[in-house]
Amino acid sequence: MQNQPALSKGQKNRLLLILGGMAAIGPFAVDMYLPGFSAIARDLKTDIAHVGLTLTSYILGIAIGQLMVGPVLDRFGRRTPIIVGLLTYLAAAVGCMFVPSINYLIGLRFVLALGCCVGMVGSSAIVRDLFSGSDIARAMSLLMVIFGVAPIVAPTIGGFVVASAGWRMIFVVLAAIGASVVAAIAVVLPETKERDARISLRPDKVLLGYLDVLRDRQFVAYAMVGSAASAGLFSYITASPFVFINLFGFNPRAFGWIFGANALATSLAGQMNRVLLRRLQPSKILFIMSGVQAAVGLALLGGTWMAVLPKGVFIGLVASYLFCFGFLLPNSMALLLQPFSRNAGSASALSGSLTMLAGTVASAFVSYFHSGTAVPMAYALAFCAAIGFVASARAMRRLPISPDTLP
Repeated sequence: MQNQPALSKGQKNRLLLILGGMAAIGPFAVDMYLPGFSAIARDLKTDIAHVGLTLTSYILGIAIGQLMVGPVLDRFGRRTPIIVGLLTYLAAAVGCMFVPSINYLIGLRFVLALGCCVGMVGSSAIVRDLFSGSDIARAMSLLMVIFGVAPIVAPTIGGFVVASAGWRMIFVVLAAIGASVVAAIAVVLPETKERDARISLRPDKVLLGYLDVLRDRQFVAYAMVGSAASAGLFSYITASPFVFINLFGFNPRAFGWIFGANALATSLAGQMNRVLLRRLQPSKILFIMSGVQAAVGLALLGGTWMAVLPKGVFIGLVASYLFCFGFLLPNSMALLLQPFSRNAGSASALSGSLTMLAGTVASAFVSYFHSGTAVPMAYALAFCAAIGFVASARAMRRLPISPDTLP
């Protein structure tokens, strides 16, 4: 592995905490403001559909931004681009506090995403710098546990902030979180990859670099699994405020607790995945859990379509679906990054961009086919899980097992 720093196990674990904080900024930026959708619509004199576009623009910004920062992280190292990106995020968060209309908020959420996506790409690239083989999946699983704390606490904090201080104060909290992470990075995070002048930032060279990544069969197969899983997640994120608050009648604070409990299920799955990796290959875990998620998705769709699911059963099936997601993301990320070292930033960026583009399409689907019921959400979850299962099964059958992927 090129330029891997000599770090002890304890140092690596401490760095994983910081990387988890970097990756968690993105979920905080999404989940904390969800309970404020209705308040935003009232204050900016618009409707929920237009407020939903702030989520769509954010996801689109993440998708585009990752393609921009991946080669930059490979060319200039990790630390400096990450700090610059997070400072951009801070500036956009401050701007969101003062927007006079929904159009300004839509635009600034796009800029905010461009800034915070560097933490998402950078955290995965640094994991690839520090680990190899199944150790990547174990490290990703630990990140998933840390990553899962954000959705647990963010909606609850958001609901409390909206009720006590108004929705604009949410962006004050987001700015404070970002500033804390920047300070930790500046003080603690070492450089894990030296500058590489051989990596060009010319658009044509960047495009050729991404095409090289796409030629890798292992990357394509597991990027499809991860993209399908993330599309299901964003379908849930987009539809859940309406389903739980407007349709089921929960107040914003109760919605925060439900959202947090589902995120806890995802986080616990990430911890369980670390244990399973001692006995099973990442590809095997991926195949099994994608099948379970597909079965849960079909049960959710059937029950919702026939209108026979009580609220508690519906919530339980959604939690089970998200529990499976906690296995799918770390293993698919580990397997698609495994063939790369020198250009891990580009591979991580391309994977992240594909997952966010899939999330954008899924989010738009749920919004466009909004019918006043939970059926569009159930359709999206079932379809995404089915695609992920088919992709995982094909990968298991067609791809050779690399020695580096063995536990």
